[in-house]
Amino acid sequence: MNLVRATASIGGLTLVSRILGMVRDMLMARFVGAGFASDAFLIAWRLPNLFRALFAEGAFSAVFVPMFNRRIAEADAEVPGSGLSAATDFAGQVLSVLFPFLVVFTGIMIAATGPIVWAMTGGFPDGGVEKFALASHLTQITFPYLALISLVSLLGGILNSLGRFWVNAAAPILLNIAMILAILLFRGSTGVETAETQAIAVTVAGALQLAWLIWSCRQAGVILKLQMPRLSPDVRRMLFLIGPAAIGQGAIQFNLLISTSLAARFLEQGAVSYLYYADRLNQLPLGLIGIGVGTAILPSLTRQIVSGNAVAAGHTQNRAMELSLFLALPAAVALVISATPLIRGVFQHGAFTAVDTIGAAGALAAFSVGVPAYVLIKVLTPGFYARQDTKTPVRLAVVSMLFNLVGNLLSVLVFNAGFVGIALSTAGAAWVNVILLYWTLHKRDHLRFDARFKAKALRIGAASVAMGIALTLLNPLVDPYMARSTVDRVIALLALCGIGAAVYGAVAVVVGAFSLRELRTQFTRKG
Repeated sequence: MNLVRATASIGGLTLVSRILGMVRDMLMARFVGAGFASDAFLIAWRLPNLFRALFAEGAFSAVFVPMFNRRIAEADAEVPGSGLSAATDFAGQVLSVLFPFLVVFTGIMIAATGPIVWAMTGGFPDGGVEKFALASHLTQITFPYLALISLVSLLGGILNSLGRFWVNAAAPILLNIAMILAILLFRGSTGVETAETQAIAVTVAGALQLAWLIWSCRQAGVILKLQMPRLSPDVRRMLFLIGPAAIGQGAIQFNLLISTSLAARFLEQGAVSYLYYADRLNQLPLGLIGIGVGTAILPSLTRQIVSGNAVAAGHTQNRAMELSLFLALPAAVALVISATPLIRGVFQHGAFTAVDTIGAAGALAAFSVGVPAYVLIKVLTPGFYARQDTKTPVRLAVVSMLFNLVGNLLSVLVFNAGFVGIALSTAGAAWVNVILLYWTLHKRDHLRFDARFKAKALRIGAASVAMGIALTLLNPLVDPYMARSTVDRVIALLALCGIGAAVYGAVAVVVGAFSLRELRTQFTRKG
């Protein structure tokens, strides 16, 4: 496996998806703003997003992919060439249990929407009965997406195991296209009506994603058929592992859910929207880097561990951490230092005001302190899941969630730090999780920072500091253009990002954070 090329494939398509997602959010900011309807929709959208992160990008893949690859390796060892057939049979057993469960679960969740939304928001003390009713209605519309995206994650796990990473990475593009078309072609005359069209688009997009994955699996020669549900030993093993994995992989999302709930209960109207818009930019590096690297290393890491090659497994994770830090640390510095011009340039128009920019920028700067941690979590947890250990990450994730909860409560109720304090607590919880994950792997002698990683980390830090100084000088020059015409915004954003990236790249080459020859080799030869 060539880590850089695999990550680039996933990250490139994820970049397309995130750009379209940014367009979607810009349209939402313009036509809905940051208030009554926006807060209600974002609560309804938070649950599908949570399950997407847990299943499509998290627990299901973390458990299913190693088991699928083990099936291939073990069957091929017994009868060469039989691996894919045996693994497909296992996937069919999983589907036959998963499908009826999802149907029943979705029905129960739709019926219980009211209590669920109340538990998340406390009934929206700031918006009253109408806001609560709207959020409940929109949540009922979006809930079927949970079942659809879970089936997508099953098929995507199969294709990832076969090395077809790009297919699953392309699926979220359909979600963003559906939501963009809904707001452009079918939006209503009010923010409430527009929010409803967005909720409908979420579920429609889930159906489109499932159709895309079914077709792609057929193109790869994998056809799953429903059969009578049967809890085979492998299926029971997977179900046993997936619960803890959901909590372990979803620590970041659970922390965001806690943050959103507290903002809805205790903070002013618009706080939920400020946290959402800030998190959209904050999550960009996670999608491009963390998910890409974590997805790329899991199949090969599993095979290295199954074959007993601990040295190769350690090398794989060190290079994954190195690549993640090389991309994530400058992203964090840029988002912290240039939070205000970035939010202003991307979102400030229409119903999204200058006051909203200040609020969302404060949340973004606080969230972004944790960007390297969000990414490293995705790189470190495969070290446990490849060994079929899902219990340890969940214990560590619970510690980080408790840290987040305490930090959020102190921020809101004691220090009066509002949504900025909530965002900062979420970032701190991510760093707690990273420290615990690495310390545990190190203690078990599964992972140690090698000499190359230590040297590269220092050089990456030096290049990031140089870029931060350049952005500090550049911000006052570009910020006035961020609230002007679309052309002015685009030019200013390109100048800000381009100059920052150029400074970082140049200093990184000079100090030896990476070499052009090394990078060229990664894209031209298999690792």
